[in-house]
Amino acid sequence: MRWLILSVLLMKGVTCFAQDHLYSQFFNAPLYLNPALTGQFPADLRVNLIYRNQWTAVPGTLSYATASIDYNIPQFGGGIGFMVTRSSEGTAYQDKTNIAGLYSYSVGSDDFVLSFGLQVGVTNRSINYNKLVFDDQLDPTLGIISNTSIASQLPFNNKFYFDSGAGTNLVISDFNIGVAMQHINQPNESFTGLPAKLPIRINANVSYRLDLDEFENLDDQDKSYIIPSVVYYKQADFDSYSVGVQYKHHGVNVGVSYRSGEQTGPSALVLSLIFDLYINPEGGEKLRFGVSHDAAAQGLTYGNTAGSTEGSIGYETTLPNSGGDSAPRFEGAKRCYQFY
Repeated sequence: MRWLILSVLLMKGVTCFAQDHLYSQFFNAPLYLNPALTGQFPADLRVNLIYRNQWTAVPGTLSYATASIDYNIPQFGGGIGFMVTRSSEGTAYQDKTNIAGLYSYSVGSDDFVLSFGLQVGVTNRSINYNKLVFDDQLDPTLGIISNTSIASQLPFNNKFYFDSGAGTNLVISDFNIGVAMQHINQPNESFTGLPAKLPIRINANVSYRLDLDEFENLDDQDKSYIIPSVVYYKQADFDSYSVGVQYKHHGVNVGVSYRSGEQTGPSALVLSLIFDLYINPEGGEKLRFGVSHDAAAQGLTYGNTAGSTEGSIGYETTLPNSGGDSAPRFEGAKRCYQFY
């Protein structure tokens, strides 16, 4: 009976409430946002790492991390990449690790660039059964009285499944528009053996880059821009949107945004600060540091959650003797990396 109750609860959590985590610094997790952004940067090699600690005052960890590396192939204006995403949720440490390969290709002209991306990978989902507490471990007066239970373990508490995604991104004039889908194959991630399909996640993003002095004869990293953005996520019955604006000037990026909540948690006001250090601008070498904080604006109070904090680091470089100085296609068109 205990096993049945646990199965129902776990199934309910999967079918009704399961959803992917979202990064406030979406522009510092480009491959997680859209596989079409693979290889879309001016250097040869790019490495990104982002970590999110969500609702630190809530019992049980809610932590998420994504690490990625991608290589720019100028001959077709795209690239190949590798990404690892790890999440840990709840007092039972429900862990999920995804390892994925990515590929992108671009078409266009000197006026626009249209990129397509594919993602394939394997996900492992597990739960620490020893962290669960059953009724035969409890006493109405004393609380937890035993470290062991006679309840049967789950038949699949260490689950592997294939996962896939795809996306497209368009840069035209001063607009950047992207759409991506994850979990296209809707894998079964059930711990019980009963069907529990992971819903498809759809995310769309639109950004506009406003040059504050378009006639100023300066390098791109030295100019000033205002970049408003909208990001929309939908997974099963849950959806969320983020509306914000960034101000970029001399390698410093200050941003503020509002993310809706309700089904996905409390609405939040997000503040971000990004620093770009151009170590070798001529060689395309850049180091980026980012930090952001979400403060609950509606629903749960800030005192209940203590907000969420993200930290990110990125590095780009041109490899020796790689031919990275050869110009990719669509030389006159803007590229997506110029919007973040």
